Amino acid sequence: MGRLRSGTVGRRFTILYAAGFLGSGVVLLALTYLMSGGRVTGVAPEQPPAARPGLAAAEQQIQDLQRQLSDVHAQQNHRLLVGSLIALAVMAGVSLLLGRILAGRVLRPLRLITAATRRISAENLHQRLAVAGPVDEVKELADTVDGLLERLEASFVAQRRFVGNASHELRTPLATMRASLDVAVAKPEPAAQTVALAGRLRRELDRVDHLLDGFLVLARAQHGALAGQRPVSLGELAREALIVRAAYIAAKTLTVDDEAHPDAWTRGSPALLSRMVENMVDNAIVHNEESGWIRIATEHDDTGARLVVETGGRVLDQAQVDRLTQPFVRLGADRTGPEGSSGLGLSIIAAIVAAHGGCLTLLARPQGGLRVVAALPAAAGSEGVAR
Repeated sequence: MGRLRSGTVGRRFTILYAAGFLGSGVVLLALTYLMSGGRVTGVAPEQPPAARPGLAAAEQQIQDLQRQLSDVHAQQNHRLLVGSLIALAVMAGVSLLLGRILAGRVLRPLRLITAATRRISAENLHQRLAVAGPVDEVKELADTVDGLLERLEASFVAQRRFVGNASHELRTPLATMRASLDVAVAKPEPAAQTVALAGRLRRELDRVDHLLDGFLVLARAQHGALAGQRPVSLGELAREALIVRAAYIAAKTLTVDDEAHPDAWTRGSPALLSRMVENMVDNAIVHNEESGWIRIATEHDDTGARLVVETGGRVLDQAQVDRLTQPFVRLGADRTGPEGSSGLGLSIIAAIVAAHGGCLTLLARPQGGLRVVAALPAAAGSEGVAR
């Protein structure tokens, strides 16, 4: 039985049931006391109908008997009163115990519904309460919650399907526009204005293409089932990401402290986990200050594997940092859309981590900068690095 907290419905039910039991006990004891007292006081010796010899002696004997009966009656009343008080105290304890038990049994279905509802989130909207039993108020409440979850699931699925389909469909006109630009520039002796315009349009098309790619990854990560799961080394993925981005790191003169080790293994989709690590590294590069620093480290134990990416910089507000996992949310003037940024990086990271049963933590460092920790379930690395 769950513990009944102060001020809850369970405590009110306990007091109500206990008061009912205790009130019944008080009435029962009062009636018993009154009925017992009436029987005792109603006993009295019969008076002699007429005077007889030795009447004085008989009257004296009768008076003695009456005094004895009065004493016995007083003792009985005292014992009955003491016994009633003791019984009342016992009944008070029993009433509280029975009230607590009954309140727990009455509220048990509601506690089960509350616990099941708390376990359901956007990642497992397919789950239902499915409360069995007679059709009563509790089952009606559970069925209402199940209906709400069904409508929410349909809404989430439709939204994610729309994002995925729209991203796919928009790739075709983008490819057409890029091909048209190539044809215009490929003409003999194109105008300088045409070449400059084509360059600017290509950069914007690349940004839109990058944004659509982010939409696709986000929709895939949020869709649920992950195909082709294998053991993956977070350290190897981080090292590969740093090698590919060495030119960008050098252009910004960033100092990299690489503490990533290949023995931090998790299990999941290699493509999504690789994208997660790449986004973490990209976020550290793009949103870093000139001549800044980056620290990348891995941690692992029996509970899980963690990838830690830290950067320096100005002191950030933790309340604003907590909002960075929402799509298109940026922090401050330096996150207003730098080259290559779509505003989906941390959103994609959070979605991929959640899809793998992990936890993403964003912390504003007291000395300045940001600390990003992706904690994922541990897995044995006997199958080698997944690429």
